[in-house]
Order: sequence, then structure tokens, then C-alpha cells
Amino acid sequence: MAKILVIDDDESVNELVKINLELSGYNVISATDGISGFASAKQEQPDLVILDVMMPDVDGYTVAKRIRENNLIKDTPIIMLTALGMLDNKVKGFDIGVDDYLVKPFEIEELKVRVRALLKRTDKIPQSVATKEILQMGDITLLPETYSIKIKDNTVKVTPIEFDIINLLMQNYGNMVSGSKILTDIWGYNPDDDVETIRVHIRHIRTKLDKISGNKDYIETIYGGGYRLVPEGVEKKKKNKKADI
Repeated sequence: MAKILVIDDDESVNELVKINLELSGYNVISATDGISGFASAKQEQPDLVILDVMMPDVDGYTVAKRIRENNLIKDTPIIMLTALGMLDNKVKGFDIGVDDYLVKPFEIEELKVRVRALLKRTDKIPQSVATKEILQMGDITLLPETYSIKIKDNTVKVTPIEFDIINLLMQNYGNMVSGSKILTDIWGYNPDDDVETIRVHIRHIRTKLDKISGNKDYIETIYGGGYRLVPEGVEKKKKNKKADI
């Protein structure tokens, strides 16, 4: 039975989530502030954390960061619950290493779907990671043991989800991978309104690859469709500079 930790200072939301997840067969523990929530995460070592952002004293971003920095629980999947739906807030959460993001008010059935998807994903470790197999194509080498990407002689560390996205693009080399397929294969669900999640993660991956790729792009956007990996990279176009007047 999977153990889930719910951290939310809104007691009504906390209780609603707890009861419904227990009725679905999960072992649920809860906390109503960030300090006790992080302490429970260390002590209980749950299979998944559902974490509110706006909490007094210690907010959800801080708790998520501390979880990712703790060796015992750093790989625990995290779903953030928040009334903040702006893109910048999603970027901040994903940058810390949050796995999924659900905006309040939300349907409890949607939360259940995302919980099942993350737990399923945790149980089904990609074969490349399980065997610690190094994957190489063109300039790109994937290092599953450390969740790192190597381009020629330079290496950058990425999050597990970012690694899985690159791996998925590599496995579908030569073909366009749609946002729907990424959501289905990586997250395990396909909501029509969650395309922005993919865009944020692709943007993060590109930012990290820019640090080690010189002047090349390795992910091509197929507008209106999806994304395609370019293992050899494509030289970036130089931006035209306006003449000084």
C-alpha cells in the first residue's frame, strides 16, 4: 500500500484529500504546516508528497527544495497544490524539481489520476535507468545513473522528468513526438489543458543544454505538433543587431 503525505494548512482541503485517497486504498498521513510536513517526510519517507504552496512560516517551495536536498527522500515524487496558476509559479516549482502541479480549485478525481500516474511512473523505472545503460546518439549521451546529459565533453545534470523527456525523444528519433504523447508516456495522463507543462519543461531542458552545447540547438519545435530531437544539433541563427544611430 502506497504511503502518501499531504501537507496543506487549509484543514478542509487537507481532510478532503486525505479521506478520498484513503477511500482509494492509500495510506495517508497529513501535516498542516511546512515545518511539521518536512519532519514527517523525513520520518515517514512516503511514496509521494502532495504539497500546498501558500503556507505560513515555511512555504511549499521551501519544503520541496529541502526534500530534494535530503538524500533519504530526494527522489520522492511531489505534486504541488496551489491557488497560484501563473506560469512563473509553475516554472519555479518545476525548477526546484516538483513532478506535477495542480491548481486550486481542482477536481478530486483529477488529483487521483495524477497520483496514480506518478506512483505508476515511480514503480516503472525506465529500463535504461534500471540497467544503468549509457545511451548515445550523435553529440548526445545520456547518463542514467546520475540523470545527466553529456554533449561532447560537457555534462549537465537534469531532473528525472527532464531526463525521461530527452530519453523519449531519443527513442523516437526521426519522428515528431507530440505534447500529448509526452504527457501520456511520462506523466501517465493526457489533460487537454496542460500543454503549458510540456512547454515549461522543454524550455528548462533547452536552458540547461545551452550551457554545454556551444551554439547549437538539439530540440526542434514542430509548431502545432510537438518536438523532435536533433542529435547532431543545428547551428543557431545569429540575431540581427540594430545599427547604432
